[in-house]
Amino acid sequence: MHSVLMISQVILSVLPGIANAYSNPLPCSGICTNAHDPSLVRRDDGTYFRFSTGGKVAVHTAPSIQGPWTYNGAALPNGSKINKTGNQDLWAPDVAKVKSTYYLYYSVASFGSQDSAIGVATSTTMDVGSWTDLGSTGIESVAGSKFNAIDSNLQSANAKLYMNFGSFWSDLFQVEMTAAPTKIADAVTSATQIAFVSTPPQAQEAAFGYQYGDYFYLFFSVGSCCRYDLGIPTAGDEYKIQACRSTSVSGPFVDKSGKSCLQGGGTTVLESHDWVYGPGGQGIIRDPKLGLVLYYHYVDTRIGYSDAQKQFGVNKLDFSSGWPSV
Repeated sequence: MHSVLMISQVILSVLPGIANAYSNPLPCSGICTNAHDPSLVRRDDGTYFRFSTGGKVAVHTAPSIQGPWTYNGAALPNGSKINKTGNQDLWAPDVAKVKSTYYLYYSVASFGSQDSAIGVATSTTMDVGSWTDLGSTGIESVAGSKFNAIDSNLQSANAKLYMNFGSFWSDLFQVEMTAAPTKIADAVTSATQIAFVSTPPQAQEAAFGYQYGDYFYLFFSVGSCCRYDLGIPTAGDEYKIQACRSTSVSGPFVDKSGKSCLQGGGTTVLESHDWVYGPGGQGIIRDPKLGLVLYYHYVDTRIGYSDAQKQFGVNKLDFSSGWPSV
């Protein structure tokens, strides 16, 4: 018994150090739920817009990245004109401003299916009621395709626009977009694979590309994302955020140890800790007061594990070592 107590004391003494390896999310006020797969944009007047999965792309606004967040309604109240299952339950929005137009990319899909498409809508204000749905970007997949056409992220580099996308099914890909980025510039079958983990179920998705200094960083989410209220994954198999980097927007990407991102590489940026569980669906934005921040969704274990209870998280992001850390 004495040896068991000694071991328990050692474990307890180590756990706080493990738990505090990552900073906790910054305080958030207002509606900080309804935040699954967030996309964040700061309008020129200083208003933050947060777009998220569900509710035909839920839209929240706030005067500050920390809130108070207010629900405004659905970006696409009529759903998508794309004729696929899931066109009334839109996932994983990504919003970007190109010149004077905002582009809202969304996924039409159903859970566990490869019959998917990435659609786009446009607006000049981002306000609810201002979005015009244009339908498919041309990034689509069916059973047997080499990728799953969801989880879009528009990235600019070298005066061109690229779309990062993919989820499971050979993981992450990239394709060039037209100058007004409503359509792909070439056949989607020409898409470049940029990240891959061969171990089933190939649980990699939610790519987000970001250039910092001389490097292009590829952030992505790894593991089981959802439905934790129905069953908790094996420890370590829940969502976490990883990154690789390259001197080219299209790779090849490697992690901090030099392992190729096409061979399962990935340096962990944020994972479960303290009361934060399963962080993912990430993005990066520069806040005028906080500087660069990583934003994401997560489960607060003190509140609940359902997808509807996913919280909006924000951490300051540091690249001083050459690799992102929070």
